[in-house]
Amino acid sequence: MKKGFTGKVWGWLSRFRGVLRRARRAAAPGRRAGRGATWGAFALLAVILIATAVGMFGQTDLLWFALGTPLFLVGFLLVGGVMVVAARLLRTAPLAYLWALYTALPVLGLMALIASSVALGVLLAGLGLLASTSLLGAGIASWARGRGERPALRNGIAAAGVILGAVGLIGGGAWLLDDGAPQPAAMAADERAVPALDLPDPAMPGPFTVRTATYGSGQDRRRPEYGVEADWVTQPVDGSALIEGWTGLRTRYWGFGPDALPLNGRVWIPEGEGPYPLALILHGQHPMEDDSDVGYAYLGELLASRGFLAASVDENFLNLSPLVDYVVASGLKEEDDLRGWLLLEHLQAWRAWNGTAGHPLHGKVDLERVALIGHSRGGEAVTVAAAFNRLPCWPDDASLRFDYGFGIRAVVGLAPVDGMVEPGGKGVTLQDVSYLVLHGAHDMDVFTFHGRDTYERARLGEGGDAFKAGWYIYGANHGQFNTAWGRKDLFEPLMRVFNLAQLLPGEAQRGVAQAAVGAFLEATLHGEEGYRSFFQDPARGAAWLPETPIVSQYQDAATQAACTYEEDADLTTGTASGVRLSGEGLFLWREGRAPAKAGRTEDGAVTLAWEEGAGPAAYRVAWSEWSPPLSAGSTLVFEAADAALEGPAPGPIDLTIEVVDAAGQTARLPLSRFALLRPQVEATLGKGAFMSVFPRSEAVFQHVECPLAAFVAANPGLDPAALREVRLVFDRTPAGAILVDDVGVRP
Repeated sequence: MKKGFTGKVWGWLSRFRGVLRRARRAAAPGRRAGRGATWGAFALLAVILIATAVGMFGQTDLLWFALGTPLFLVGFLLVGGVMVVAARLLRTAPLAYLWALYTALPVLGLMALIASSVALGVLLAGLGLLASTSLLGAGIASWARGRGERPALRNGIAAAGVILGAVGLIGGGAWLLDDGAPQPAAMAADERAVPALDLPDPAMPGPFTVRTATYGSGQDRRRPEYGVEADWVTQPVDGSALIEGWTGLRTRYWGFGPDALPLNGRVWIPEGEGPYPLALILHGQHPMEDDSDVGYAYLGELLASRGFLAASVDENFLNLSPLVDYVVASGLKEEDDLRGWLLLEHLQAWRAWNGTAGHPLHGKVDLERVALIGHSRGGEAVTVAAAFNRLPCWPDDASLRFDYGFGIRAVVGLAPVDGMVEPGGKGVTLQDVSYLVLHGAHDMDVFTFHGRDTYERARLGEGGDAFKAGWYIYGANHGQFNTAWGRKDLFEPLMRVFNLAQLLPGEAQRGVAQAAVGAFLEATLHGEEGYRSFFQDPARGAAWLPETPIVSQYQDAATQAACTYEEDADLTTGTASGVRLSGEGLFLWREGRAPAKAGRTEDGAVTLAWEEGAGPAAYRVAWSEWSPPLSAGSTLVFEAADAALEGPAPGPIDLTIEVVDAAGQTARLPLSRFALLRPQVEATLGKGAFMSVFPRSEAVFQHVECPLAAFVAANPGLDPAALREVRLVFDRTPAGAILVDDVGVRP
């Protein structure tokens, strides 16, 4: 019975296929129709290509038109021909091979999208390995089955396939498994005689004994230190209004939903009475199954030993998950608002403990001296928290009221992202809060310096004591600021195309972070003003740092700006009233946004370029109405960078800085006396320069400070109180181009 039914089904299917074949034959065009369609398609193609060629080359000489047009046509025809050949070859391939190929292509496309800094390298490496394994497999199968039956030529072709495939696979595999080759910094050493700071090394442990504790919901199913082993129990908070995309699968994994988010943290406490300033540390985006909050113990222990309360905050439940996100094809949306808001809720818990008699932290927390430190996504979240701290409600929905008002004085971004949160369509802006950003030149994830836009937007109110600083660190990557993340900024096998051998050792990179963060918090929360000088010129603390080039920026609330290049399109006017700008002998003088590896920054600047043998070139900033209070103790400040119009400069760029007073007295000193203006930092992230479509370098500004006392020493007749003009004279480097920004004085 069963056999008869099966036979009937097969009969129906056969008749149905016969109907389809007859319909296809009846509808299919004949050969004449195919030839006609071909002529029609080529005719239209010829019209389009010739019309385009006329538009592109028609304004040139007849000879150039005659040469350019056929080259243009042949180029596109060759591309089409290659595609035809590939299609013909694939027509003969087995369906199973096409299945494998067409599966591999979107996989490689996704991997290239994730590793966008070396997207071309990912595609070429993947396709190369696919070709090698295909040749090897085809050769082995052909050789094994036909060596005694087929002609010698076919056996030879099979053997060649085996050899080529094996060479490609072994060679390519060895190349991928190797970490790469160390690259010399190719940057001149800073040989200036810079006096060292007479201050304790901020990267060294302080005098306090440190004890640890954890706090959490007391019911965490994944992390016992926040569950049954938690020292202090916190109440969950409802963050559902600030997030979308939280799935039931994520709830099933963690045991809670967005309406009951835990406040978890690991704490380092200095022994003593206090009260102590508080620093919260927040991790960034990473697989949620791999704990990120454990990776900042090196910072927590250091800060606590120096008299700060420190806590690493757990927000792993907001991170991505290959399982939870990709299985349901739905990740969290708009979660960076929530990351920042949760930090403020943590501070609410600290406020409660500080005011609760009998609690181990009672009276020990100084909530008027708070620092927020964030890494990657956390680096933007800490700026969000600092901004929300002063707002009455959430910018996206006034029904969510805020009542925080903590004394957040300092914010630190470690390789932060920027632009994920834009309340009102604008980037988050810090106001009268000191800001420090550290970024690695060899960051393979956030491969362009996002944090400098946050730095640019940070506002320092006149009369305040806030300052901002930025360091661009040669050899530093994204992950080594966190011991749990390490050298690999992305996941395997993507990391196989990156050159890991050129990175700073992890301890050295974290040593930079310890020195910078330690000094920054000493200056902003402990009031140790001398450490500001470390950020004005890191060479003053060279003994505290590993040997790696650092490009640094700095600005404080006391600085009065003559030119920020943000106000208008007039090249001849500055920012301050009455400031006039002029140039002479320059072959390029323009204002605009400073370029980045990907797009442009939010930072306006002026580009100045000069040529060898074209006569003296100079740029002048002059004023009459503007009258900042100046003296021999004042400082001329500005930011400068190699513009690299034709590639990074071959060596450090030097020029002459000339100042002029109201009586016409002048003094001239070289830039190299005050700062080393290095070429743009080149970083080839992949194992080959061909792997990326992005530039290998970007303009990063170097802070320059020129004490007026040095000019008075050069010409005692100069009256610094009557300074009226500053000139940049391009007479020391024969040809070059620089970007200049934020010209001003510090009284």
